[in-house]
Parts: sequence; C-alpha cells; structure tokens
Amino acid sequence: MTDKTYKYLQKIDSPDDLKTFTKEELPEVCDELRQFIIDEVSKNPGHLGSNLGSVELTVALHYVFNTPYDRIVWDVGHQAYGHKIITGRRDNFHTNRKFGGICGFPSIFESEYDAFGVGHASTSISAALGMSVASLLKNENNRRVVAVIGDGSMTGGLAFEGLNNTSMDKNDLLIVLNDNQMAIDPVHGGITQYLVDMTTSAAYNKLRFFIYRCFRKLGLISEDGKKRLLTLGNSLKATLTRQRGNIFEGLNIRYFGPVDGHDVKNLVKILNEIKNFKGPKVLHCITKKGKGYEPAENDAVHWHAPGCFDASTGEKIAGSQIPTPPLFQVVFGETLLELAQQNEKIVAITPAMPSGCSMNIMQRVIPERVYDVGIAEGHSVTFSAGLAKEGMIPFCNVYSSFMQRAYDNVIHDVALQKLPVILCLDRAGIVGADGATHHGAFDLAYMRCIPNLVIAAPRNEHELRNMMYTAQLKNDCPYVIRYPRGKGSLIDWRNKMTEVEIGKGIYLKQGKEVAVLTIGTMAIPAAIAIQNVEKESNLSIAHYDMRFLKPLDEEILHEIGKKFKQIITIEDGVINGGFGSAVLEFMADHQYTVQVKRMGIPDVFVEHGSPEELYKMLDLDAEGIGKTMINTFDM
Repeated sequence: MTDKTYKYLQKIDSPDDLKTFTKEELPEVCDELRQFIIDEVSKNPGHLGSNLGSVELTVALHYVFNTPYDRIVWDVGHQAYGHKIITGRRDNFHTNRKFGGICGFPSIFESEYDAFGVGHASTSISAALGMSVASLLKNENNRRVVAVIGDGSMTGGLAFEGLNNTSMDKNDLLIVLNDNQMAIDPVHGGITQYLVDMTTSAAYNKLRFFIYRCFRKLGLISEDGKKRLLTLGNSLKATLTRQRGNIFEGLNIRYFGPVDGHDVKNLVKILNEIKNFKGPKVLHCITKKGKGYEPAENDAVHWHAPGCFDASTGEKIAGSQIPTPPLFQVVFGETLLELAQQNEKIVAITPAMPSGCSMNIMQRVIPERVYDVGIAEGHSVTFSAGLAKEGMIPFCNVYSSFMQRAYDNVIHDVALQKLPVILCLDRAGIVGADGATHHGAFDLAYMRCIPNLVIAAPRNEHELRNMMYTAQLKNDCPYVIRYPRGKGSLIDWRNKMTEVEIGKGIYLKQGKEVAVLTIGTMAIPAAIAIQNVEKESNLSIAHYDMRFLKPLDEEILHEIGKKFKQIITIEDGVINGGFGSAVLEFMADHQYTVQVKRMGIPDVFVEHGSPEELYKMLDLDAEGIGKTMINTFDM
C-alpha cells in the first residue's frame, strides 16, 4: 500500500472483508478506494478516469454478490482497478502494468476473481451469457452472473449480438450498463443519444419500479406475469415520455433505471432487490468519468490515461525538456491534415480513437470530413469501403490489435473488390504496458495472405509521410500502412513528401558476407547492432530496408539470393507467417540455397511491460539483435 493510512481499505483483502462493514460505512470505503487509485496511478501511470467513475459500482457489486462463485465480467477492463484492489491485489497494485507485475486488465491467469479475460470492447454480454447458460445447464441455479458494460462498449456490434441472444435463450444474466457517455473520447452516434433520452424519463422508471416492488410484496406478480408487466410498463412509458419502450424491454429484457451510479447505498439496495429475479435484466447506472477528482471530471479525455501527475494539485509531471522526435501518431495526424487540405476527396475514419491516433488534429480544422464511428471496427472498414466505392479517399485508422476484429470486412468488403481504402494500422508491434490484448503482433502475418493488398511499413517519420502521400495517389487497390506506438527517430520530421515506388526496398548499407533484411522501425536497432558487430568481428554486413511486405521487392531478393549465403530477417511481428516467412518462401520457391535466420516475436502472447523491457526480453533491441548476429551461422 501507499504511505497513507486507510481506515477501511487496509482491512480489505477480499470481498468477504468488505462485507464486514455496514452499508452506512460503504461511502467512506468508496472514498478511500478512489483516493488509493488516484495516489497509485499518479506515480505509476494507467487508466484513471474510467476507474474513478466505477468505484461505487464496484464496491456495491462485491458487497452484494458472492464472488468469485458469482461471476462478474468486466467489459474492456478500463474500469476494473477497484475490482483488483478489493480482491486481494491491493498490496501488489504498485506493480500494475509493470514488467512482471499484475496486468492492467482482468486476466483469468491472475486471479479467480477475474471471471473472464478482457482488453477489447463489447465482449462482456456474450461471455457472461455463456456463463449464465452454462450455470443453468449444470444445475448451478444459485450462481449469479453479471456483465458490466460501459466506456462506449454499447456501440460495438458484438454487444448487440449478445443482447439478441440474451433475449432468446433461457438465462438469469444481469447486465449492468455503466453509462458515462464516454469511451476514451466522447461517444458519438444514435445509441449514445438513445441512452441520454432514456435517462430523461426518471419519473417513469421510479414509478414502474415502485409498482413492481409493491406487486411483488403483495404476491400479485409472478414470473409468469412478468411479460404482462413489461407490456404494461411499455404502455406507461409511451404515455409519460411520448416515445416507444426502450430497446431492452423490446427484447423482453427487464430494465431497471436509470439510477445514480455513485450512490453506493442505493446501488446495494437495488442489487439486493433484483439479484434473484429470474430471466435477463438490465440495471442502467449513470456515472461520471473521473468522478471525485476535479481535474479528471473537467477533462475526461485527457485524464483517461494521464501519465504521471501530482495527486494533490493535478499538475502533470513533465519529462525531459530536451527536444525529442515526435510520436508517430502526431506525424500521422499532422500529415493527414496536410494532405486533406490539398485534396478535398480525403476523408478520415476512426473507431472511437480520434485523440489516440491524432485524427483530432484534422477533426479540429475540417470536422465535416472526419468520422468517429464509435467502437465498431468492422463497420469502420466497410463504411470506408462504401466511401471509396463512390470516389472518396478514406484514411481508416484502426489500432493493429483492434483490426483483428475487422478481418472479414478487410477481405470481403475491401480487398475482394479492390477498393482503394487506406488502412492505417496504428500501434503495430510491441505497445508496452497494455500487454497481450493490445500488442500489434499479428498484422503482418494476417494481412500478407490477403490478395490485392499493398502492405507498407515505414522505418521513420519521413517514410510514413511519403507512404501516406503515395497511398492517396493510388486508386486501384487497398493500401495498408503499419507503424508503431510512440516516438520515431527524427526531430526534423516535416519533409517535402515524395511518391514511393510500391514494392521497392532500399539499401541502407552495403556488405559482402551477411544480408540483414528489416521491415519497418526494426531498421533502427538493426543498424546500431550492425555497426557494433562489425566493430567487434570485422564482418561485412549488408542492410536492406524492404519497406513493403507486399509486394516484396523481388529484384532485391534475387540479388541477395545470388550474392549471400546467410540472411537474417528482422520484424516487429510474429515470426510465424510474417515477413521472415515471406523471404524464406521466396528463397525456397526460387531454389536459392541460403541459410535464413528469422527474428521477431515468437509463438507466444507477450506480457505487459515497457517497450524497452519487452524488446530486450525478445532480443529485438540493438543488443539482442547483435548477439543473435554473432551467434548465428558461426560468425
């Protein structure tokens, strides 16, 4: 724990300890839990705003339900810090998101209280429904299952697929809608407005819940009569609010709320009243992202994951003032605006990440050509395909790990029709503290097998700008650009953009004995390693930046196959099926007798930690690459 003394929190090592307090003490427990999260995240950066907004809900759920026997499934996982702290991980919480420490998201490998592993959005309802149905099939009729969904996850298609199934199959699932009208950025779209409209009908909800409780106490309502009561409630709502019944009631899912998600005593009361109700049900809780910490309440976007800060003042702790290269994301955002100002056909699409991918730079200047479609990656790709079909030039920016969710859309709606969508894969490769659910490890492998795609990976900021410039000039095929999270390597990054010949690699260094082939930013540590190895061993090492995974530069590969007997490939992605595999296949197909050593991410899910720690662990830093060079082929 931190140096502060916490009257209640220091006594809580499990939800059973939480239950020893009276309901009247719970607001103070919540205050301490909130302050603990602020203190810890101020020193060890993580997700702040969402977790502050879910404190009362977390305490109420663990106070009412018998976890871990009862299952609580968290969506996304951004709001699960409080859950981790009161389920035995308080004293280890200072290791959150650190290499070798606890994970920033719920993980079934970390605790029995983490009922389901999460990190991507909109999965909770489907997973929790499966658990609820399984409990009934196993005659575990006393096991309750709760799905907690929020942070914009209700815009995801999977959430609605889960709701549809919930309405059809026998289950007792409780869905808690943690409604803060935010993802990382404010949530846009009809679903958000719909939820807002629902919160304006408080009179109806209070009256209906009052009538329900009265009927239940008098024995006038049974499970057989619940559908009739829902019908009555829908009619009552239509009279009071002049609108149809809500989507949950339309699916015959009982709806309770909206309720104040920060009134912990009332949440406990309501959860106790509805927890044993048969059939699916929704509790709609209104919460505020950043609740209880004024800076986070006033700027929820910035305080979603703020970095280090002074907990008492809210002032950010500045890093070094020495000029450093910009983030790749900033270069992307500035370049996109620059191109869009020159070409009115350019439009920008993001699934709920305008600030994360820096598309908000264009959004501030040309908002009518920027589309935040919410957490809906598949839709973002197919929407872009429709724009491209009608002559627009869509830059669709999706994080590499999230593009996995739109794979069929890329194949069926973009590649199959050769539509010129520019797919920008942000956060490619190792991303750091968010860990296994967020590493962009698979995109090179899963994209290269799709026909009609151009797949490019810039080694620096100039190359990124040139590839973006080139992509918007092409109108005959989809163009994929993948680039990493974090800073590049050039301080003077704003070059005059020039067209890049598609499928053409470049020489970075001549050599005679060994050929090193890199793609993307792996060229930077490889160049350092080559320099160090040549000093130590007097070897002559050639270095090629291939730039394109598809099409491969066959002219360079033929030259390498004829000239060298030893090749090393280096990529910031999985070895299986990636760039190295493509080179190996080329050499085999053309009967070149060469030894190929592939370097990249092995066949494992990489844990969380700083990028520097993870690259070192994977031998993908300059030192590890150099060591591999020396140990390979008896150098």
